[in-house]
Amino acid sequence: MSGTAKITDLAIPLGSGPRWAMVRAHFGIGAFGVNAYVADEPGVAVIGEHDELGNLSGRHEELYFVSAGHATFTVEGDEIDAPAGTFVFVRDPAAKRGAIATEAGTTIVIAGGKPGEAFTPSAWERSAPALNYFATQDYDKAIEEFERLRAEAPDDPGLLYNLACAESLGGRTADALAHLSRAVELDPDFRRLAEKDSDFDPIRSEPEFASAVAGEPGADGSGA
Repeated sequence: MSGTAKITDLAIPLGSGPRWAMVRAHFGIGAFGVNAYVADEPGVAVIGEHDELGNLSGRHEELYFVSAGHATFTVEGDEIDAPAGTFVFVRDPAAKRGAIATEAGTTIVIAGGKPGEAFTPSAWERSAPALNYFATQDYDKAIEEFERLRAEAPDDPGLLYNLACAESLGGRTADALAHLSRAVELDPDFRRLAEKDSDFDPIRSEPEFASAVAGEPGADGSGA
């Protein structure tokens, strides 16, 4: 199947961070991973700092293309000035990388895959359509979709994190704390994300929130 789409039409909000255009999911691409992120303001981390070694990723080589705006990449401590039209390739999955938008509307397209292997979308990316329910504030529907996917991957930290976000916004405080704690326990990278993620503002003042962000069992107060 062929088709066309504009990044601006696909991009959905991700809390206080960049908007995410789910390019691969929109077209049903099965051969490779491709997504895009849009920073509406300068100073936004349009590509959050990460490597490709953890549970969030697939040890991919990644190619970044700045299609609009201007960004400053940092790859293993080295800064790269990247105006529109710049490619940045990161071969080593262990390399820490990220990018800060220096202009409003900075848009970065990312393609990636693991050399020598057929591409398989992660459980976290398969959950991406559920994020559309965040835009309509239909958090019960989002929770239902995340729970369905958890039947396939019960200990996927990305799914647990997104489930906790939906539960926090949907008023399910105890469930959100428990699932956030488990996500951080499985992948400590989520600790940094949770500390700044506005999706957790409704539960941030809860006494157990600090324990959940630390990945401590029983963060919902149940001792479970």
